[in-house]
Amino acid sequence: MSTEQPWRQAKGPFAAVFAAPALWLFVFFLVPLAVIWAYSFGRTVGLTDIAIDGTFSNYARIADPVYVQVFVKSLGYAALTTFLCLIVGFPVALAITFAGPKAKVWLLLLIMLPFWTNLLVRTYALMAVLRTEGFINDIIGWVGLGPWPLLHNNFAVVVGLVYVNLPFLVLPLYSALDRLDRSLLEASLDLGAGHVRTIFSVVVPLALPGILSGILITFIPAMGSYLTPDLLGGPDSQMIANVIERQFKRANDWPFGAALSFVLMYLTFAAIAVQAMIARRRKGLEG
Repeated sequence: MSTEQPWRQAKGPFAAVFAAPALWLFVFFLVPLAVIWAYSFGRTVGLTDIAIDGTFSNYARIADPVYVQVFVKSLGYAALTTFLCLIVGFPVALAITFAGPKAKVWLLLLIMLPFWTNLLVRTYALMAVLRTEGFINDIIGWVGLGPWPLLHNNFAVVVGLVYVNLPFLVLPLYSALDRLDRSLLEASLDLGAGHVRTIFSVVVPLALPGILSGILITFIPAMGSYLTPDLLGGPDSQMIANVIERQFKRANDWPFGAALSFVLMYLTFAAIAVQAMIARRRKGLEG
């Protein structure tokens, strides 16, 4: 017999618990977001003054080929990063799923460890590995090769994005794979499908919701990355977040920076909506 009580029958306790986080969310998230959204329809009239006159000129300015190219480049970086994370992360998540209890704890700890380390520290550590006098060039130098230019270029940006975002894909994948009914895998193997065919014909379709969630969770932060392209990339490796930062700081053009920010946010909402539609359609087919 269920002892759960609907929140409508306990409005007082529910309000007491919900009020503080709701107030925090409203004051420190929704209000600043609304201010920035209003700025996107304004124009700079002084060093610190912004006139909000309902203009769409900031959004029209984004159609400039320079900014379109940056958006396309950022989409490309994020898509390539997500694809590489999926290629690397799926076997890792599969290995964690089928590891023994003790090994599983240690493998999950290794995946979680980067979250407990500051992003700036991790990025500088990666710079130490990729620089001309770094560990990789030292190793290839022992066999008479190199040094190779591994830092301050597009290659370094993609490597850095994969390094930073890989846990975002591994954890949802592991969560989906760990819930699989293993009797289906055993049935597939008993019927002679083989391990590779079982993975692609049974495991991947059953884990598809987790795969889609992992792709979304990885793509969004990769698309809005700022620190990684700023420290690891070169002059032609700047992403849309770096352009937004320049508008708010060096250019002091907050309205245009706000418009760029909200276009990025609209793209994020569109990606979430597509993922929700796919999940709903899949649920409808299964139902």
